[in-house]
Amino acid sequence: MKGRVFGIGETVYDIIFKDNQPQRAVPGGSTFNALVSLGRIGVPCSMVTEVGDDRVADIIYTYLVENGVDATYAYRHKGTKSHVSLAFLDEKNDADYTFYKDYARVRVESPELGVSKDDFVLFGSYFAINPAIRPYVKKMLQDAYEAGAHLYYDLNFRASHIHEIPEIISSIEENMRMSSVVRGSLEDFANLYGTEDVDLIYSRYIQPHCSCFICTNGSKEIYLRTPSIEATFPVEQIETVSTIGAGDNFNAGFIFALRRLNNQRITNEYLTVSRKSTETGKGIGTEKGIGTGILQALSVEDWTGLIATGQLFAQDVCRRFSNSISEELAVRLRN
Repeated sequence: MKGRVFGIGETVYDIIFKDNQPQRAVPGGSTFNALVSLGRIGVPCSMVTEVGDDRVADIIYTYLVENGVDATYAYRHKGTKSHVSLAFLDEKNDADYTFYKDYARVRVESPELGVSKDDFVLFGSYFAINPAIRPYVKKMLQDAYEAGAHLYYDLNFRASHIHEIPEIISSIEENMRMSSVVRGSLEDFANLYGTEDVDLIYSRYIQPHCSCFICTNGSKEIYLRTPSIEATFPVEQIETVSTIGAGDNFNAGFIFALRRLNNQRITNEYLTVSRKSTETGKGIGTEKGIGTGILQALSVEDWTGLIATGQLFAQDVCRRFSNSISEELAVRLRN
């Protein structure tokens, strides 16, 4: 099966509190959580991130490897401390975060990842627009874009960065222009654009840069906007233990389903070309992937399946103190 997944983003060590008491500690980060879920299913994936030079970094490396994620591009910086996050769950089990980070000391390499047209790149959050590392992140994204890969941009824009909007808005728009799909929560876009009007957000701020837009809204409906489709999907109501990682794992489920769909279409195209080559006596030549154009050709039924798989992943995570999908769901999907 084709399609490696590359995740570009920050890594933190999450300590989860309920009623002011610690419940669990686990490595996390928006992109990190999604890749761990994909790794558990057996999807080949690599995490591009930076960590400190401490015991937390040891935990993070071990966690990646144990969950099937390539840690080659997880850069360790001597003399620095890994990031830590305290997540306090409220009565709805939504998290209020306190971060302990040193953005001034964040550094990342700009490796040659070797991304191909059948690969997927998941990125987002402040890591994707942080001025301190923007040149390195931008180069990796541009290389992937020029290779024809699927770029999935999860905005994940927190209120704590609103004061930086004039400085970082151009980077956000650059990210959108390189992306196959832009996703974010309604809260993200309200923080960034000052409105919760989904149609206005899409027409004025997203569509000029990226044609495919997914907007989630917690336990409420999910909105999809493309040039040809306007749809709203209901969200099944479940009893939650923690909503940490819900959006991250929606991303993982969506990419998992899109990767599977992409491979089906590559196979169908290959069989069609193979049949024609037999009829004409001409060679098949180089197998051609679908590339980013697959999203433009998706039907409402296709999108429904992708978003349903995203919800499946998100709901599984919400049922326990975990940042990634359970081993039970992973086994089902592997089989």
